[in-house]
Amino acid sequence: MNVDFLAGLVFVAVFAGVILIHEIGHFVVGRLFKVEIEEFGVGLPPRILTLFRWQGTDFTLNWLPLGGFNRFKGENDPNVPGGLAAASPWVRMAVLLAGATMNLLAGVLVFSILYTQTGVPDFNTVQVYEVSPGSPADQAGLLTNDIILAVGGEPVNDDGQLRAIIHDYLDRPLPMTVQRGDQVVELTAVPLSSRTVEEGALGFVPGPGYIAPASWFATLPYSVRMTVAQGQQILLLPAQLIRGTLSPEEGRFLGFKGIYDIFQQTVDRDVESRTMPSAAAAPAGPTYFTLRLIAMLTITLGVFNLLPFPALDGGRILFVLYEIILRRRVPPEFENVVHAVGMMILLAFMLYVNVMDFINPVNIILP
Repeated sequence: MNVDFLAGLVFVAVFAGVILIHEIGHFVVGRLFKVEIEEFGVGLPPRILTLFRWQGTDFTLNWLPLGGFNRFKGENDPNVPGGLAAASPWVRMAVLLAGATMNLLAGVLVFSILYTQTGVPDFNTVQVYEVSPGSPADQAGLLTNDIILAVGGEPVNDDGQLRAIIHDYLDRPLPMTVQRGDQVVELTAVPLSSRTVEEGALGFVPGPGYIAPASWFATLPYSVRMTVAQGQQILLLPAQLIRGTLSPEEGRFLGFKGIYDIFQQTVDRDVESRTMPSAAAAPAGPTYFTLRLIAMLTITLGVFNLLPFPALDGGRILFVLYEIILRRRVPPEFENVVHAVGMMILLAFMLYVNVMDFINPVNIILP
């Protein structure tokens, strides 16, 4: 199958899936608290057909394959009995939080699937993830998947220690002891001070080694840890942009085209990894890059929806918190206007981001 066509299928399926998971969260919690839901749509309107009706909810199939939606009864009108706006603030809070929660749980699940392929990180070992062609590490004979046992005669158990030792040996021969399968190999490399920070003095990417998990449940602590770390990175982006530790290009939002371009790379990498010899393959499973991107997308959607901006779940949660704390509700008319303005701003921003994907595309190359 053509890789571009496969990437397109994966892009549509994943993008629709992470949005649909979000909406399923709202639906399940809404039904749990007996909030009436008039329609649950798979895809976006216009409607193709009504699949079936269950407990007062029409389940519909729609033409645009970009996720789904819930149409809650009385979503913005507290005078409609049984509707969302008429529910208690705690019920509304639970319904609003449910979508993002489902996305974050999906992130944990995806990382768990990934770790069953790769093994779970062993933070007491250092493994070689990638070696740049023509680099000092490449010339010395270092290979992907080598385990670094010692550098400069000193045992190594984390990449921070490794980097410090390499820095001490700039422009000098550095003896290295690595484990390659069942063999222990002695190498000598010369880290060069003339190489840039991005290139690295030796030109290889280190990271924690991987060990097979005892069971699927053993992957969960690592999956939760990675999901939290990804969420924190997203939240820290504005601060990094302000401090200058992240360039505007690196922190830029991507539209459909930008995300699709990344999907092309991930699918291509995963297809290549299936044909590479095991000794040369990265410490990854057959769908490593695609799974990482799926996890990033669903976590990003969950975190983004919790931002305190009007029209987003986080913006609606702010109004509910105000009601809970002060025991006084913001007039629905005012809240609806705020969310309507927020939605217009979001739509304009999304249009700008998607146009910029074509006018000034981001050149992202996966490591």
